[in-house]
Amino acid sequence: MTEPQAYIERRRRLLELLPERSFALLFAGQAPYMSGDHPYSPFHVNRNFFYLSGIAQEHSILLLAKLDGQEQMVLFTEHVSPTEEKWTGKRLSDDQARSVSGIETIQDIAQFEGTLGRLLRTGEYEQLYLDVEQDNWAQTETSAHRFARTFRDKYPAVSIRNPYPLICRLRTVKDDGEIKQIREALRITKDGILRMMQHAKPGMKEYELEAHFDYALRSQGVREHAFPSIIAGGERATVLHYVTNDQAIAEGDLVLCDLGAAFGGYSADITRTFPITGKFSDRQRQLYEIVLKAMEATFAAIRPGVTLAELNDVTKATYARELKAIGLIQEDDEVSRYYYHSVSHRLGLDTHDVGSPKWPLQPGDVITVEPGLYVAEEGIGIRIEDDVVVTADGYVNLSEDIPKRVEDVERLMTLR
Repeated sequence: MTEPQAYIERRRRLLELLPERSFALLFAGQAPYMSGDHPYSPFHVNRNFFYLSGIAQEHSILLLAKLDGQEQMVLFTEHVSPTEEKWTGKRLSDDQARSVSGIETIQDIAQFEGTLGRLLRTGEYEQLYLDVEQDNWAQTETSAHRFARTFRDKYPAVSIRNPYPLICRLRTVKDDGEIKQIREALRITKDGILRMMQHAKPGMKEYELEAHFDYALRSQGVREHAFPSIIAGGERATVLHYVTNDQAIAEGDLVLCDLGAAFGGYSADITRTFPITGKFSDRQRQLYEIVLKAMEATFAAIRPGVTLAELNDVTKATYARELKAIGLIQEDDEVSRYYYHSVSHRLGLDTHDVGSPKWPLQPGDVITVEPGLYVAEEGIGIRIEDDVVVTADGYVNLSEDIPKRVEDVERLMTLR
């Protein structure tokens, strides 16, 4: 569990970036309803709200205000009656919310509008920073988007700004507590991967193999996956985001498994590819070793100042050389026939974490390294993925103990 001092420091850094006469509101959000009175479960808290408060309870709001050198922080949480708690469970007490967040002033969410009205009645605040992150035009609106419409009508003199770019800059560099959470997510993910390898056998359905991963997570109290698991046998592994996971895995197939646990809100993102029989064919091994070479070359290029695009150039250059050597391609630009994604993305509270791929890496960035080869005409899809943290002089592989060498994978699978 992250110490409250970490959240205090994050809020301090954000307030330093906000101008005078401004305030920020961040919403935890709420679970949408599937049907009737049944919400989707589990609830996934807004990651920016969580990053600044440590609170994962829906119907919560964080207020940060800055006026004439004075700062104000209020956390609004849902208070319900004892009768309601009998139906839907207990909510965080004010003392619990203080202990987690380090915020002294805790109010019932029912007081939010009154508190906000008093804050704004003198007309001294000029700007509202509202987290209205928008990934694309069709994205479902959030609590912040709905609030923005109402606020513009009531306070037209206060301009609305988006703190998302500021929070992104803070979130990209991970502190020791965040790295610890990611390591734990990786430890649990490793347990799931090992269980899958040890129970793999020809003829089983992809969802049967997936169930072994899910069991490893749930048996350790982990309910949240970092993302929907990809369990793809044979040619299906050449589809990057195959998530149907409902086909039989044939004798001789490779199985690509891209998955991860989430722990304390932080994601693991690991891919391993292994033979369902426990033994690579000569061709499978040849292509697999090329992916490993691309991975090692990419690792060697990681250092502060390098961009993710530059890492991908290293990956592609390695593939161009190696694939020409085995006669799969003749020209460098043919690499895109067999490798058609980027090698890295940032990792953290979101699996594809915040931050522009154009930003140079800096110590504390956590990224994936995930080269792949997809030879659909041969029914072979291979991806190998590790998670690393950038250091002052290179990187540390946080997932190096999850088996990936051919010999290690085959040795492990002989123990079934």
